[in-house]
Amino acid sequence: MKSLLSSQLQALGIQAGDIVLAHSSFKSLGIRDPEEILGALLDTLGPKGTLLMPALTYQQQPRHIHDARYTPSCVGFLTEYFRQRPGTRRSLHPTHSVCAVGSQAQAMLENHGQDTTPCGKNSPFNQLIERGGKILMIGCGLRPNTTMHAIEEYVCPPYLFGAEREYTITDQDGRTFQKTYRTHGFGDYRQRYDRAAGLLNETELRTGQVGNATCHLIAARALHRVAVAKMQEDPFYFVELDADRLEEARAPLSQNQ
Repeated sequence: MKSLLSSQLQALGIQAGDIVLAHSSFKSLGIRDPEEILGALLDTLGPKGTLLMPALTYQQQPRHIHDARYTPSCVGFLTEYFRQRPGTRRSLHPTHSVCAVGSQAQAMLENHGQDTTPCGKNSPFNQLIERGGKILMIGCGLRPNTTMHAIEEYVCPPYLFGAEREYTITDQDGRTFQKTYRTHGFGDYRQRYDRAAGLLNETELRTGQVGNATCHLIAARALHRVAVAKMQEDPFYFVELDADRLEEARAPLSQNQ
């Protein structure tokens, strides 16, 4: 099965040496052993490649306490399995950490702790853009694309940021400290990152089958290019709200133009 999955990943456009951030619905693959898909990904990427997965913890209770060694990922079975897998590294962030393995894992993760927002310039999500990586969506559609948050931080649309919050953080070495972050807000806005499909061409967004899952592979730099341009034109393009409330939110922007 692993060889079939590897062939399908290659057909989708993943190559040796790539940097790939994978979002996933493990159930959609139709396999029982997570090592089959992880092994296929790592074999396809080869020794010079890098595999990343989000290990988000925004649902953690209590919300203000984060331990990088033990706090579980809240974004699916495969991400939590990957977090605990021997050899996996994790970036330091109380809500938007990322796990990785591969040749550029340390470089991608090591400076995330310097940021004071979820997906700032030092985050692995932004590093993915700068290093020309790819975003792999395994059976989960195009909506749960956390790299879009990094792109939103370039533009800072009105809905993006919420209140500041102080977190108690324990790092991988067991050191505990307090740090204040500016959180993402969104409120009642619903994320519509699937709208990026209408902005990318067929080489920038590729679709194929891996196992039983419909998968998408997105070029991160291309996504950044088209999404920033679109949000500069319409800051609310990648979110939705009840029509009357959205028009009300747009009104102050129109008055300032």
